[in-house]
This record gives sequence, C-alpha cells and structure tokens, in this order.
Amino acid sequence: MKGGGGGGGGKRRWRVLVIGVLVLIILSTLVPLAFLLGLHNGFHSPGFVTVQPSSPFDSFSRVNASKHSQRDLSVRVDEVLHRFNPVLPKKSDITLDSRDMNRTSTVDSKKRGLPVSPAVVAIPTPAKKTKTKASHKGVQGKTVNASHKGVQGGIVNADETQRTCQLKYGSYCLWREENKEPLRDAKVKHMKDLLFVARAYYPSIAKMPSQSKLTRDMKQNIQEFERILSEGSADADLPPQVDKKFQKMEAVISKAKSFPVDCNNVDKKLRQILDLTDDEASFHMKQSVFLYQLAVQTMPKSLHCLSMRLTVEYFKSAPVEIEDSEKFSDPSLLHFVIISDNILASSVVINSTALHARESKNFVFHVLTDEQNYFAMKQWFIRNPCKQAAIQVLNIEKLELDNSDTKKLYLPAEFRVSFTSGDNNLAAQGNRTYYLSIFSQSHYLLPKIFHKLKKIVVLDHDVVVQRDLSPLWELDMEGKVNGAVKSCSVRLGQLKSLKRGGFDTNACLWMSGLNVIDLARWRELGVSETYLKFYKQMSGGGESREAIALQATLLTFQDKVYALDDKWAVSGLGYDYYINTQTIKNAATLHYNGNMKPWLELGIPQYKSYWRKNLNREDRFLSDCNVNP
Repeated sequence: MKGGGGGGGGKRRWRVLVIGVLVLIILSTLVPLAFLLGLHNGFHSPGFVTVQPSSPFDSFSRVNASKHSQRDLSVRVDEVLHRFNPVLPKKSDITLDSRDMNRTSTVDSKKRGLPVSPAVVAIPTPAKKTKTKASHKGVQGKTVNASHKGVQGGIVNADETQRTCQLKYGSYCLWREENKEPLRDAKVKHMKDLLFVARAYYPSIAKMPSQSKLTRDMKQNIQEFERILSEGSADADLPPQVDKKFQKMEAVISKAKSFPVDCNNVDKKLRQILDLTDDEASFHMKQSVFLYQLAVQTMPKSLHCLSMRLTVEYFKSAPVEIEDSEKFSDPSLLHFVIISDNILASSVVINSTALHARESKNFVFHVLTDEQNYFAMKQWFIRNPCKQAAIQVLNIEKLELDNSDTKKLYLPAEFRVSFTSGDNNLAAQGNRTYYLSIFSQSHYLLPKIFHKLKKIVVLDHDVVVQRDLSPLWELDMEGKVNGAVKSCSVRLGQLKSLKRGGFDTNACLWMSGLNVIDLARWRELGVSETYLKFYKQMSGGGESREAIALQATLLTFQDKVYALDDKWAVSGLGYDYYINTQTIKNAATLHYNGNMKPWLELGIPQYKSYWRKNLNREDRFLSDCNVNP
C-alpha cells in the first residue's frame, strides 16, 4: 500500500512538472511576441494608470490627483483668459493673400485669417518684406537670420515652433525671449531627473528576489532624494554632502540598468512622467500668460499711488482760478483732445506736443477723463504747466449731454488680428499680427462736448509727438470727416463679418492715434447718429460690445476718412520689435498700440526712451510713489 501510494505521488509530481514545462514554453513564446508587438506599436502610453507600489514612497497616485486638479485649474484659467479682453466677432473670417492684397475674392476658400483674442500675439511680418528671412533681434541688437524651411527629415524648424508659441500664448512669448534668464538650480533639476529614472526602474527590481539588497538601496536613495526635494527647491537649500548622494544614486541606477527588466513597465513609467511634465509645462505656461495679461491691463501700484496722492493734494490745496478759460471755446485756436485715465500718459502726450510746437500759446488741450481720476489729473497739470499751452480737464461723468446713452469713459479699443495662410507647406505659411486701434463710444460724444469748435485733433494717450502738428489745421480734407493714417496691411473686405450694407472690400483700414476731426462736417453728416444706428442693428447677436463697436465704427467711416501721409504716424511700438530706427525718427508721432505700453515694465526696451524723455520726473510725487517707467 505504501509503495502504491508513493507511486501515485510520483505520478502526480511528474504531471505537475509536465504542466509547468508546458506553461514555461507558452510563456516563452508569448512574452517575445508581446515585446515585438510593443515595439511595432511604438510603446504608446495608455495614459495615466494608477500604480500600486510595493513601497509607501511611490507617489504616482498623488501625481494623478495633482494632475487632475491642475487640469481643472487650467480650464478655469482658459475661461478667464477668454473673458479677459474684447475679441473679434466669432463670425469674422479674415483672409490674407500674401502675393496680391487686391485679390481677396479669389482666395477666400484657400486662405483664411484667424481672429485672435487680444491675449494672443504672433510675430508681425512687415508687409513690405518679401523675403523669407526673419530678423530676430535681441535686447543687445543681435540678429540671427533663419530661413523658413519647414519640416525636413522629420525635424521641425525651430522658428515654426516659436511662431506657434506666439500664436498660442501671445506677446508673452516675445517678452519671454527678450527677458530670458540663464538656467538656475541645475542640481535640483538633475536630482529630479535621477529620481524619475529610479522610480521607473524600481518596480522591476523589487520583483527580483535575488536583488533584495539593490531594492533596499534604491528605496533608500529614492526616499532620501524625496526628503531633500521636499525641504528645498533651490541649489542653495541642498545639504553640503549632496554630491555623494548623487554618486550613490547614479551607481544604483547604473546597476539597475544592467539587469533585464520589464521594458513595458519602464516605458509606462517614463511616459507617465513625460505626460505629467508636458501637462505641468502647459499649465504653467497658461498661468504665466494670464499673469502677463493681468500685468498689462492692470494699473501699476505706483500709478495708483500717484493718483491717490494727487487727489488728496488737490483737496488740501487752495482752489486755483483758471486764467485761460476763454481759450477753451475759441475756434480760432488749435484744439487737441485726449481721452485718458492715465496721468503720466496724458502728461507725455501734452508735453511732447507743446515742446515741438512753433507757438505753444495757440495750443489748447482738452483731457477727457472719469471721475476717479478727475481731481488727480487737474492737480497734476496745475503743478506741471506745459509752456504757454492751455489745459482743460473734463469729467465725462459730470457733463450735461442731451440724449447721451452713457457717461462712462471708454478708451480707444484695440483689436488684435492674426493672419495665417492655409498652405500645407510649413515653409509657405506666414503669420501676420496687427493691432487695430479704433474709436470708442466716447469719441462719438465729441461734437456735443465741443459744440463751439469746428476742428480738433484727437490724440490717443499712448502717443508721443516728435514734430510740430500745426500744419494739420491747414489740410484740405476734401469734405471728409476723419483724417487718419491708413493701414493697407489689413483691408475692409478681409473682415468677413462686415456683411451689412455695401462697402469697398479693397479699402484700407484706418487707425486711431492721430486723427484730424472736422466737427462741422461730422455734425452735417450725422456721423454719431449713423454709428448708433449700426450699433443697434448689430446688437443682440451674442457678440461682445467691443466687437459690435468695431464693426459699427468701420462701417460708419468707410467713405469718410481722409488718408494722411504715412510720415505723420508710425504705429506698432507696443508689439512690434522690428520697426526700423530711421522710420521712427522720421515719423511725426509714435503710436504705442499693443500690449507693451511704455509706462509698463513689460514695455519694449528699445522704444521706451522716446517716451521717457517727454516725462517730467522732477515732481516729488513720482519719487514718493516710486514711479520709474
């Protein structure tokens, strides 16, 4: 019986061995097959997978949670960016033919422009340039010529990536290139890289019973790196013996690489880290763009301090009688109108204009502002008179205007328009970005506010004057209402949303900044009434107020603009890094349209000097409020 029992047990063991051998043969066939299939498919990451680590220090589950929270925050940042600024109408399709600007009707289906939110800016390509070389200038004036060769051999031209960044993230990319800093905290970044690699190899090494010592060493080094990184984020925070820890970690990783490991597991881990890094980089880029845009459109603390200090000083001081009050309504004098809520900007416009005037005593400036800045603006010009020119500050909220729908101050609206060609060849693709500065609703109140005047010159507060503007009053405007510099880089027909009424599709767009207004002709033609009619007709379609105002303004003035010579004004100093220096010197006025205003730290450095030299820096309130444009 015992012998029989022993024989039965031997047969069972034999059967178990046979089954085990068969299982090993099957596995030895399937594993290489799966590996080959993985290579064939390129080991595409299946996405974020929750990993159950064999040790408590693996933190991929926490990474997943932080990733989702960052994605939610990224979505909120996108929504805020979308609502932060006026955008062009959703219906507007802008077409650009780089070969012939007049052939807009034949390329509508092939090339379409992209109306972009003002939070986004691309490198502007001057219309006069026909070569495919772009001159990229740094802060020190260095230039690098890059040919747009597209994709060759699977490598994307770096310039294409840069242009994509600027289209997606706006002028932040331009500012970042100008203010790029050298790499810091290289040791901390190296520690993070080693930590990522060690985490990728650890699960495979931990499954090898014969490598228990290596598993303990890897776990100990990973925990040590995590502890160091949790206590400091800069090289200065690292302990003095960190170089030895680098050597230990590198030795452990090198030894782990010498063992055959599960390639799929390592690939999955590294791809998870890559995906996470891409998401974090995208999130931080969007967050940086939002903060950049916030800095652009928010009044700096120093300017707010200046306004408050001047307001307090106004009420503390004795009232000052205005000696030149009779000049404010004298139609024989030369009248300038500035719509602004910025004290320094208005001061620079007036100073630069009066400084270059042949006879400043004939110049009268009217500053139209809101109630919040009214008293500060008055006190500033009481303290800082400008030669013999007369200056009047008006509070739009206190003016008595008949049939006025609004008493809110509206500054000239700026719209960014980006054009891209529809060619599949990256080398043929071109990006052109322009800022269109157009009249706001406050401009249509000017004939009522200055009912005794017949002709005025309207200056935006981001303008610097370099020549005498007296000859503007001698122009024969041929019955037109608005004298302005036209920009033929963008034509009226390219704004596809303008489908109401007949208009010349080949007409060039005009820019605010420097505008000669014939108020008598304005009243005769009923320009304000025409604008209100267009505005009401276009309202109710779901478009923003700014987008409707843009369309209504362009249609209102389509046949009423007298083209000034290009030398009267050069625009783009608030977004275009590549304006020729000689062009700037020859221009009568400089227009800083765009995001990078000269009074902001984000302003383009090489253009700031033209603005600074017209600022009166001797006022004590500038130093008290730390105003240093």
